[in-house]
Amino acid sequence: MPTLFKFTLLCLFMLMTFKLSAQVCNGSLGDPIIKEDFGAVSPQFPNTTYTYVGTSCPEDGQYALVKQESGCHPDTWYSVLKDHTGNGGYMMLVNASYDTGEFYRKSTDIELCGETTYEFSAYIKNLVLPSAASTHNKPNITFVIETVNGAQLKSYSTGPIYETTSADEWVKYGTYFTTPAGGAKVVVRMINNAPGGAGNDLLLDDIAFRACGPIVQANFTGGSAPSTQEDLCVGETGSYTITATPSSGYDQPEYQWQKNYNDGNGWVDISGENGLMLNITLTNAQLGSYQYRLGTAEAGNISSVNCRVYSNEVTVGVTAYPVIPTIAAQTKCEGDPLVLTAGGGVNYEWTLPDGSKNTANPLTIAALTLANKGQYNVKVISAQGCSTEATTQVNVIAKPQPQITVGETSICKGSSTVLTVNSPGAVSYQWAPAEGLSDATSANPVASPAQTTTYTVTVTNASQCINTAQVQIEVRDVPVANAGDDKKIFEGQSVVLNGSATGDVAGYSWSPASYLDNPNSLTPTANPPNDITYKLTVTSANGCGIDDSDVFIRVFKKIVIPSTFTPNSDGVNDLWNIEALETYPESVLAVYTRNGKQVFQSRGYSRPWDGKSSGQALPAGTYYYVIDLKNGTPKMSGWVMILK
Repeated sequence: MPTLFKFTLLCLFMLMTFKLSAQVCNGSLGDPIIKEDFGAVSPQFPNTTYTYVGTSCPEDGQYALVKQESGCHPDTWYSVLKDHTGNGGYMMLVNASYDTGEFYRKSTDIELCGETTYEFSAYIKNLVLPSAASTHNKPNITFVIETVNGAQLKSYSTGPIYETTSADEWVKYGTYFTTPAGGAKVVVRMINNAPGGAGNDLLLDDIAFRACGPIVQANFTGGSAPSTQEDLCVGETGSYTITATPSSGYDQPEYQWQKNYNDGNGWVDISGENGLMLNITLTNAQLGSYQYRLGTAEAGNISSVNCRVYSNEVTVGVTAYPVIPTIAAQTKCEGDPLVLTAGGGVNYEWTLPDGSKNTANPLTIAALTLANKGQYNVKVISAQGCSTEATTQVNVIAKPQPQITVGETSICKGSSTVLTVNSPGAVSYQWAPAEGLSDATSANPVASPAQTTTYTVTVTNASQCINTAQVQIEVRDVPVANAGDDKKIFEGQSVVLNGSATGDVAGYSWSPASYLDNPNSLTPTANPPNDITYKLTVTSANGCGIDDSDVFIRVFKKIVIPSTFTPNSDGVNDLWNIEALETYPESVLAVYTRNGKQVFQSRGYSRPWDGKSSGQALPAGTYYYVIDLKNGTPKMSGWVMILK
C-alpha cells in the first residue's frame, strides 16, 4: 500500500475522533516550520491585509497586538488577561471587516519534503460573550495552503466559531495536507469569511505549520508512561535506557534520536543513534535537564528536520544539593527546651551527640540534660534524594542546685525562723511569696509567716541559669484566752462566767478557785460575797505557751428598806434607816406625797431621812419613794408610812 494513501487513511481516522470543526492532526508533530506567537517581549507584526492600531480597541478591519483585552467592550467582550502561549506575550486582536480580508499570510521559504503530511493550525477565541451570542456574528475562517505560484493545495473553512464558556478557553483549529512526491514550497493563509459589524471579533495566537505523522511514544525502559526522572544530583553518574514505540504510518520509517541539554544549542541530533532504543550515561552530571526525543520520517527524509515528527520528551533531571541556612550554635541551660531548625529540603535526618537519629524538623528536646551537650549533625534531603549535611554546636550549662536549711520548720505564731539557701555559683536569689520575709532577695532571710507557708526560692547563676527549691514552715497556733465581759451581781446572787479560748488548747483553769463551782470549766458559776477578779489561764497543747485573761465581778450589797418609822423624837425609830444604801455613794433617793409632791431627796444617803420637809415635820401617812442606785440596776420604788 503506498505510503501517501496509508497515512491519509490514518489522518481520516484521527479526524473522526476530532470535532468536525477542525481537521487538526492527532499524531505526533514536528518542530514548527512556521511559528507565530506575536512575540513575548516586543510585538512581532504579522503579514495581514488588516490595519494595525496601537490601541486595544480596534475598529472594523483593524487589529491590535495585546497582552490582554480588558475594558474595550465590557458588555459584549470577554476580559482576557493572558495569551494562549502562556509566556506573558502578545496575541492578535482582530475586529473583522465587513469585507473578506486576509488575517494572516506566510511562506515556508523552504522546500517541503515529498509525500509528507503537514498541519496548518492556530488557536482561536471568539471574543463575544455567550450572553450576546444571539445578536452577534460568529467568526468563520478559511485555512488555505497553496504553492508560491498560487495553486491551491488545500482549503478548509472552520464554519461558525462559537462562543466559549470561559475567558481562558481557546480552541485549536486548522487543517493538514500531504505534499506531492517532489515536495513543494507553500504559502499559508487565513481568510475572513464572516461579515463584520456586530460580532466577528476574535483573538489569534500560536499559528503553526509543521510536519504531522504517526504517534511516537518514548519512555524510560520499563516505565508505563512518558516520564521525567529527577534522581541525579549534581556531579553524580547515572545510566538510563529509553525506548520509543511508533505507531504505523510510514512504509519505511527511519529514526534519529536528539538531545537538548539546555545549553542554548537547542535540539541536536545524536550521532549514530538511529534505533528505537537509546542508552545514555551521564557522568559528573551538571545542574539542569537532559532531554531526549526520537524523530522519525519516511526513508530518505530523516536527514531533514522539516520532515520529521517527534516523540514526547523524556527528561533526566539533575538536581542541585539543598542549600542549608546556617544553623546557629546555641548555649542553653540545663532543663531548657531546645529547638533546631534546618531548611532547604523535604526530609531531614538529625544525628545527636549520643549517636541517636531523629527525622523530625524542627528537632525539639523538651528539657535539656548535660548529656545533650555536643555536636548536632543534620542531613537535608531534597525531593529528588540529594542531600547536604551541616553541623552545629549546643552547649548545655548546668543549672544551680540550691539546698535550703531552716532553723525551725515548725514555729509558734508570732515567732520567726531563718531560711538559709546554699547554692555554689549563685548570683541572685528571689523568694516567693515575699510576705513574712525580712528580705525576699537574701540568701538567708528571716521568716515570720502568719500561717503555714511554702516558700520557693529561685536561684540564678552567672550564666543566667535558674533552679528552684522549696521549704514549708509550719505555723502553730498560740492559745488565746478570753475571760469574757465584767459582771455585776447583788450580794447573794450568782453569775456564769463566759470564758472562751482559741488555738490548740490542752486545758483551762480559773484563779482564785474560791466561790466557783468548777474552776477547770470555761463557763463556771461564781457566787462571791464581795467584789472579786478571776483570771482564766489557757495552756497550749502544741508547746506554744499559755495565755490568760481577767474578769471583774462587782458585788453590790443588799439594801433593806423599812416600811415604817416614827419620827416623834422619843429616841426610838425616829429615822428611816435604809440598810446598806450608804454603800452606793452615787445613789439618789426621792420621796413623794400621794399627790406627787417631792418632800425629800438625798444623794448617797449619808444622813437618813427624819420625816421632815424643809425642816417641818410631815404629818403621819403614806409616802412614796424612788431609789436609783446609779449602777445600771433597775430603779427601786415603794411606799413608807410615817407613824406618830
